[in-house]
Amino acid sequence: MILIADSGGTKTDWTLLHAPSPYVKHDIVTTFKTQGITPIHMSVAEIRSILEKELLHELAVFPRAALVQLGAFEHSFMEKLVVYFYGSGCTPDHAPMMVRILSEVIGTPKVEVYSDLMASARALCQHEEGIACILGTGANSCLYDGEKMVQNTPALGYILGDEGSGSVLGRLFMNAIFKNPMFKDIRDEYLSDNKLTQADIIEKVYRQPMANRFLATTSLYIASHIDNPLLAQLVIANFRQFFRSNIDPYKRKDLPVHFVGSMASTYTEQLNEAARLEGYTIGNIMQSPMEGLIKYHR
Repeated sequence: MILIADSGGTKTDWTLLHAPSPYVKHDIVTTFKTQGITPIHMSVAEIRSILEKELLHELAVFPRAALVQLGAFEHSFMEKLVVYFYGSGCTPDHAPMMVRILSEVIGTPKVEVYSDLMASARALCQHEEGIACILGTGANSCLYDGEKMVQNTPALGYILGDEGSGSVLGRLFMNAIFKNPMFKDIRDEYLSDNKLTQADIIEKVYRQPMANRFLATTSLYIASHIDNPLLAQLVIANFRQFFRSNIDPYKRKDLPVHFVGSMASTYTEQLNEAARLEGYTIGNIMQSPMEGLIKYHR
């Protein structure tokens, strides 16, 4: 049996798969969620606590009768699991720690840990060459040869980089509504709808934690008003800068560019327009990589 995890800062999506069998109509046995696990920001004790209290609970409540039917007898169920954990912050420095914790908690030696960018590459490209991108609150990309990532433009975070992301779109939006007179009506409506002032925004961006997440929330307003040409052009400009800063360095306009994440799935029309203007072809677009990861690991 295969256990796949797609983890971010907020939540982890888990899918348990079973090898094809005449007794099983569908190979997806069960799906569930736990808290997000990010080893770059969490201690060993915090990660272990989430796995022990939430993951083991979900596996323990799995119906025993179903395990017998699947041929995964209770006493050997956990040790026969093959675990593929994909997560934010699972860098080469932190992956070995995650392997050790997962092996100890679950009780299986068969654990592999990869970054969220590898999750996107495998989900989007499968075993084909391509450019895989993440466009959500943050942004990232890589050149993938069908087996491994061979090049990566550093994302650098929302202050120094993350072009195309929700947080950078929020930064562009805030700059426009307070500095561009053409955005006056948009500014007044946005501030009124969200009960904010300019001082409130300065406080949230410069003095409160998670400024990137706050900036990314502006996408909710922008998406609901995307028929406004000014906002549509703001989104397109954000995406065009993503292509110029992150995708141009690969020098592979012959390859399709694939995307996973909320920004890509929300603004598909604007993403396609930006790609056209920059000379790229869009491939697959997914809200979440899990569907693609299931297909890959089958």
